[in-house]
Amino acid sequence: MTDINLGLKIKKFRTDQKLSLKDLALKINSTSALLSQVEKGVTNPSINTLKSLSKALSIPLYKFFLEDSFKKVHIVKSNKRKIIKPSKNSKISYEILSPEPQSDMEFMILNLEPNSSSKEKEIGHDGQEVAFILEGEVVLKIDDESFTLSTGDSVKIEKFVKHNWENISDKNSKVIFAVTI
Repeated sequence: MTDINLGLKIKKFRTDQKLSLKDLALKINSTSALLSQVEKGVTNPSINTLKSLSKALSIPLYKFFLEDSFKKVHIVKSNKRKIIKPSKNSKISYEILSPEPQSDMEFMILNLEPNSSSKEKEIGHDGQEVAFILEGEVVLKIDDESFTLSTGDSVKIEKFVKHNWENISDKNSKVIFAVTI
């Protein structure tokens, strides 16, 4: 039988729900120190603690013991990658590099055909974005400013900052980026 790392699973379930150790400890009438030791694998939780965690996290008790309920590695093979096109005739597409299930971050490639734009106007989102120009040249529009970025350049865009990617050249451009969600 494969070793089931309860601590790692509990931490994953907790962080997926954006709970701090202290918040979860209060929910189960325990201490954050004990939960920290459980998550690090220093100690094993009692069955009563597991029942309390199950209730507090709204996770069925059996999920703590399933081998498939937590994977250390998620792989997306290039030929299995999801590709999203906003419309049939769109000059842009997104290649989803993040594996399922979604985590706290999405990782994608934005493909921009010549003379195309990611959106008609700038939009913002509630996560930070870090981008790397993989190929070509793009214009990043933020408010009233425009920044020309070339292959090898990178940029970090803060939360809620409205922005738009444009390819004004006659060659394809690729931007690889990660967005926290």
